[in-house]
Amino acid sequence: MPALEPPAAVRTTCPYCGVGCGVLATVANGRIEIRGDPEHPANFGRLCSKGAALAETLGHETRLLHPEIGGRHVSWDAALDHVAAELQRVRDRYGPQSIAFYLSGQLLTEDYYVANKLAKGFIGTPHVDTNSRLCMASSVAGHRRAFGADVVPQCYDDVELADLVVLVGSNTAWCHPILYQRMQVARGERGMRIVNIDPRRTATSEAVDLQLSIAPGSDIAFWNGLLIYLSDAGRLDWRFISDHTEGFAETLAAARQCAPSIQAVAAATGLDEPDIERCYGWWAETPRVVSCYSQGVNQSVAGTDTVNAIINCHLATGRIGNPGAGPLSLTGQPNAMGGREVGGLANQLAAHMGFAPEERERVRRFWSAPNLVEGEGYKAVQMFDAVARGEIKALWVMGTNPAVSLPQADRMRDALGKLELFVMSENVRSNDTVAHAHVRLPAAAWGEKDGTVTNSERRISRQRAFLPPAGEARADWWIMSRVAQRLGWRDAFNFYGPADVFREHADLSGYDNAGARAFDISALREIGDGAYHSLAPVQWPLRDQAVGTERLFADGRFFTASRRACFVPVRSAARRRPVDRPFILNTGRVRDQWHTMTRTGLSPRLSGHIAEPFVEIHPDDAARLGLAQGTLACVETDDGSATLRVLVNRGQQPGSLFAPIHWSAENASSARIGALVHGIADPVSGQPDSKATPASVSAVAAGRFGVMLSRTAMPAAGLLYWARARFQHGHVLHFATAGTDPIALPEGDTVTVEDTHSGIFRAAVFREGRLEAVALVSAHPTQARHDWLETQFARDAISDAERRLLLSGRPVAGYADQGPIVCVCFQIGRNAVCGAVAAGASSTSAVGKALGAGTNCGSCIPEIARIIATAHADSAVAAE
Repeated sequence: MPALEPPAAVRTTCPYCGVGCGVLATVANGRIEIRGDPEHPANFGRLCSKGAALAETLGHETRLLHPEIGGRHVSWDAALDHVAAELQRVRDRYGPQSIAFYLSGQLLTEDYYVANKLAKGFIGTPHVDTNSRLCMASSVAGHRRAFGADVVPQCYDDVELADLVVLVGSNTAWCHPILYQRMQVARGERGMRIVNIDPRRTATSEAVDLQLSIAPGSDIAFWNGLLIYLSDAGRLDWRFISDHTEGFAETLAAARQCAPSIQAVAAATGLDEPDIERCYGWWAETPRVVSCYSQGVNQSVAGTDTVNAIINCHLATGRIGNPGAGPLSLTGQPNAMGGREVGGLANQLAAHMGFAPEERERVRRFWSAPNLVEGEGYKAVQMFDAVARGEIKALWVMGTNPAVSLPQADRMRDALGKLELFVMSENVRSNDTVAHAHVRLPAAAWGEKDGTVTNSERRISRQRAFLPPAGEARADWWIMSRVAQRLGWRDAFNFYGPADVFREHADLSGYDNAGARAFDISALREIGDGAYHSLAPVQWPLRDQAVGTERLFADGRFFTASRRACFVPVRSAARRRPVDRPFILNTGRVRDQWHTMTRTGLSPRLSGHIAEPFVEIHPDDAARLGLAQGTLACVETDDGSATLRVLVNRGQQPGSLFAPIHWSAENASSARIGALVHGIADPVSGQPDSKATPASVSAVAAGRFGVMLSRTAMPAAGLLYWARARFQHGHVLHFATAGTDPIALPEGDTVTVEDTHSGIFRAAVFREGRLEAVALVSAHPTQARHDWLETQFARDAISDAERRLLLSGRPVAGYADQGPIVCVCFQIGRNAVCGAVAAGASSTSAVGKALGAGTNCGSCIPEIARIIATAHADSAVAAE
């Protein structure tokens, strides 16, 4: 009998960050295997912990499977008829500008294209924006001011070709770990230097050559100071400035006024003068330097100006568009760039065109658009403000959770109740936003989607389906096309598949272009369905008959009217802290979670490293406020409050707090950090200022702290604090109580142990010999450890003697306590790492060889390095 052929792997693209890693997906015998694509030029086979766990997020447990109106299951025809009729009613009664669309970087380019065409060309509303406004808008605005177009000039290869990489406002080791590992390889093999500029000392700081813990909000002074240093040191490229730029004299004058000396930069940034000089000297002496910046720059009231301050230094030295030299924006979302290509931002039309008369006429002709908008619409925060005012009557949200992610999220959530029509296209049946929708349309999820995305380096990759749609889920482009047809525009939206949409998108990119616009993929405008299906990753521009892509700006020609790059004068702006809000609240991501956890929250292993919402605070501030490690704190701003675990960390600056953005009302009692963020935005880009909200913090008194592991999710009513997570066999509930009231346990054979003197309570529940639930409660937060107990749920039966051990807090023989998870990819705990170090593993590579930890995505390597360093320091102290 001939051997069966192994199932073919489907090449697709990861749905998380803007790195855009290639993925190989294999489905066989009902089992899904996910691994990195070794041929994809973004990752060459590596995946981060989130990408590696994708197979664990593909079940139907949380999916929205059928169209619903008012919570009632209806047919697709009924749902689409209703949406079209209601949109028409609102448009007729209030005008097209009473309708808005809020999109997502999770959409494919084809979905984005149809949404923008429908809204801006046919319905006639300019109010179309995307959650990419929350992460990339300042970078876009800075590029447009400097280059005349929304263009990222550099490529990922440049971080390996550079001799110096400067990271700015980016915890790259956690947020873009695949790129971070590419940098680390170059650092190890070629001696490339890395400078990390960040107010926080993070995992990224563990493997750099210089950490600059800059004062929050002082980046412009730092980069203006670098420009003055370059000028005074004679390191400017005057030929490039003269031949290819404009506005340098005014920019240099503004910089000199802002940061005239190293001493002035030190005073503004809080950095030591020798460290500033060292960084400036390296930058001046290194022709091949790449400056990588991300949300710490973009999510600021001065984000656009900071982007231009960075670009100014590259323009002044001619270090742009060259191998290993230039500014590189690290994107937060998988298709933030693809959405911008089709006009997903409120201040753009399609194909990177704006609202100049000739551009509007070009798009109108191409689309035969009857109602093309005349100007830009409301940006994200403005859009939801208009909903709150009652100005916007109908809103269609696709693939995002604004009731959690927007600033002033409580206010934004409450505003949804004022809508006459609220449509959600989503793949989950429940989140903080879906709960308010009048119409819920089941959208295809990753693994079912078919289309393209564009990553941070302008590389278009295919997302291919390898699973059938769940229930009645449909592609977003299909949903909108059918609504458009019902509104009377059948011919304009008669798309038969994603390739059909892509061809039109590519054709528009080259329409009346002739090299005038940077974005051009017109070489693909006649791509056949088969070629589209097999399309390999490709970078734009990709013009007629093009085989490859030239390096942008290598010829010194830009996309402004003069074809010269523009220097932009920027100045620092002072901030005041209210007396009653003495802290600055910074927000961001953690290593193993994504956005509001509607996907990553389904993976048990991704909760192994950090399972609860927290606030990070400097030890001096914690001591002054009576906050101990693991206790609870209330963080409060003028817009909201949250109750969070305390994480005392010297990497946090005094007077500053850090809290992650991921938790929502679905998985925590009070941890919606967006609700705390103030409504201030960058005046140029409209991007929210998510890194610097004035805040106060105070201790929350708790009677007892506990953790419960259960096969079924347990109710959390009446608890002072709670946070849910997954483990392999069920659910984890971390909690705190106000007093000593008994906790609710599932039904079964219950065994308990309680020591009233120490405040320790333990309980285990069994059914038919199997462990059903276990609870550990203590007066002290650090005593509620449960790592080793998870293994006991895999056992068919537990003896009476072993049950007593469970309640004693000691591991059962044969089930070692690994300690808190360090390496999520291979589920390696801290105790195992410490054991390997004690056995002689003196480097991260040696630990990797012994355990496998750190050999996949590498995002745990900084933590492993800290464990090794601590062990060596302890050994040195003991030797003394």
